Amino acid sequence: MAYTDDPQVQSMIDNMPEKTGKSLEEWFTVLKQSGLEKHGEMMKLLKDEHAVTHGFANTIVLIFRQQAEGGPASDADLVAAQYAGAKADLKPLYDHIVKTVQGFGGDVELAPKKAYVSLRRGKQFGLVQPSTKERMDIGVILRDVEPQGRLEAGSSWNSMCTHRIQLHRPEDFDDEVVGYLKQAYEAA
Repeated sequence: MAYTDDPQVQSMIDNMPEKTGKSLEEWFTVLKQSGLEKHGEMMKLLKDEHAVTHGFANTIVLIFRQQAEGGPASDADLVAAQYAGAKADLKPLYDHIVKTVQGFGGDVELAPKKAYVSLRRGKQFGLVQPSTKERMDIGVILRDVEPQGRLEAGSSWNSMCTHRIQLHRPEDFDDEVVGYLKQAYEAA
């Protein structure tokens, strides 16, 4: 999925001329002319020399680098890369989780990223991440729900999720975990 397919990113692009003084294409020209190649160097240039805020600078650089590399990877390629090599044994569990979550309703969206797949329903309600070759992590957004048992506090693991559930075996994806995902889906 292209970074620009995200509605929040598109809103930033639409507001960029007003907020930064230049359009995305104009910022691309600045970056091309700089000759810089590293993400951090480009960020520093935009922030220090052009007073662009961190969020806009990061968005500009991410899209610029994505286009320079020939465009975004497909969703299928992103998922395949997540479950390549040592994590390949986790792919059937991922497929089962996705099938279960898609059964919640026709409005479930999967948004693969480099390291995880975001679960969305208009807005994100969770994510699925193959964290190690032996562990899958599920993040959920459950505001005002205290961590308990397998439902751990997630803020130190991933700031986008309020809670994390670790799955070490396929049977760990049980009714309790499905219930937490369903609760997060319904709250989204």
